[in-house]
Amino acid sequence: MSTATANAGMNAATKLAGPLEITVFTHSNLLYWWPVWVTGYILAAMTYFENHFVQLGDATVLMHPSKNLGVIYTMVFILTVVLTNSTVRGLASALVITVILAVTFLFAYLDWWEAIFDAIKYLAIFMNLGFYVFFSTAILISWVMAVFVFDRLEYWTFRPGQVIHHQVFGGGARTFDTNNMSVYKLRSDLFRHWILGLGSGDIHMTTSGGGAHEFVLPNVMFVGGKLATIQQLVAMKPDEHMAAVPMTVGEPS
Repeated sequence: MSTATANAGMNAATKLAGPLEITVFTHSNLLYWWPVWVTGYILAAMTYFENHFVQLGDATVLMHPSKNLGVIYTMVFILTVVLTNSTVRGLASALVITVILAVTFLFAYLDWWEAIFDAIKYLAIFMNLGFYVFFSTAILISWVMAVFVFDRLEYWTFRPGQVIHHQVFGGGARTFDTNNMSVYKLRSDLFRHWILGLGSGDIHMTTSGGGAHEFVLPNVMFVGGKLATIQQLVAMKPDEHMAAVPMTVGEPS
């Protein structure tokens, strides 16, 4: 075995510093609904320890005396709905931030904020302990089922020179060659990926050849570290990992 062959094996071994296989799960936008049930349980705990009973007809319920809790929960719910159903990427993110800051300073210059806060004082939304617990638990169950069950019925496996699209029900598995394949992360969404996503992102993948396909893998968790490994595996040949087996120079192969 020549020195050149040994060096090739060492280079392949260096390329394989990461795992030989990585599995990627995509997620629905329900992944970003965790603030709804987290906030709900926090407000439920505050309501419980306040121990303030209110008589409503024939029922006696636990309800926090402050009107702010209901307003906070309503705003968190509305913002989550809006942020998870709107897409603001790249330069558009900077534009949105600029507009928000401009409106903020404009309202301050016109002395409108004081009038707005005075109007908010009259906004009263009261929710009892039962609502916080029931609604938050329903959202939590939906979130857990989506993230850990339904979103895992379809996934992608990346290996040296090979990508496999798995579908647990109906579709089976479909294999794609990574020769001339393009894989990169789409620009981050300001709201979903930065604020709610905790390191998520969308991966764009394009195959080559006569049957070229284009795929978008949405809402991949911890996309930064996974993308580096994926690009490493895609750039390799299917049999390149065999060259990584350490051998002594001069030893029969």
